[in-house]
Amino acid sequence: MVAAWMGWPRKAATALAVCLVPAVLAGCGPSQSAFPDRRSDDTAPTWSNQPRQSVFGEDGLTLFGGGKRNKAEEANGIGVNAFLWRASLDTIGFMPISSADPFGGVIITDWYAPPETRDERFKATVFIMGRALRADGVRVSAFRQTRDPAGNWIDAAVDNGTGTDLENAILTRARQLRIAANPQSE
Repeated sequence: MVAAWMGWPRKAATALAVCLVPAVLAGCGPSQSAFPDRRSDDTAPTWSNQPRQSVFGEDGLTLFGGGKRNKAEEANGIGVNAFLWRASLDTIGFMPISSADPFGGVIITDWYAPPETRDERFKATVFIMGRALRADGVRVSAFRQTRDPAGNWIDAAVDNGTGTDLENAILTRARQLRIAANPQSE
């Protein structure tokens, strides 16, 4: 008998939550009044066409990221600047792509060994920093390895300008893509 009563508080709390949560959420957003407003100087009730005020602001309570977006964000299915994204893929397209995340703006290449130098290989990671087409909107990290006499790959220093050169090439290609998309903008 005692075991049957042990689950009762949990069941009661669940039933209460199921009943109260929809009622609370229904009162969160702005709504039109369905009831007549009584005014002290009127003898008959009048219907209000004014929206009611909400404690959550004029848009109500926004759940799950349902905020307003501009048309460029809706038309573009990726989370970063489309010109920088396409330009990055075009610029490092000679290297095998290991991973590409268009929503996070990260492109990671696999190791690439140029045909003329088989004893060194390169890898790059491209970070697109946001939705704006700006000079500081892209970062490139380059990595280099060389082969030792035993045939093992060892990390080696990369020229300081390699990442910057790749960034500039991506920005140049992004500008070309933007001009091609909107010839009247230039």
